[in-house]
Amino acid sequence: MSLALLQEAAALDLGSIAAIGAGLAAIGAGVGIGKIGGSAMEAMARQPEMHGKIQSSALILAAFVEAVALFAVVVSFLK
Repeated sequence: MSLALLQEAAALDLGSIAAIGAGLAAIGAGVGIGKIGGSAMEAMARQPEMHGKIQSSALILAAFVEAVALFAVVVSFLK
């Protein structure tokens, strides 16, 4: 095989690996946000008077998880 064909095959392999990485990042973000939401609900059920602080903290943490997931997706598609 020629060098061009080998390079094209390698590029296809990296593309599929990048797609798997992006999918794993999205799944990880979903699991992380689910755990944050579940823990926040449990905490609000235990201490209803802390509802405001817990909710705002959970929203900030969810935003951080989404930012890290977006960063992971972008990095997975860089060559």
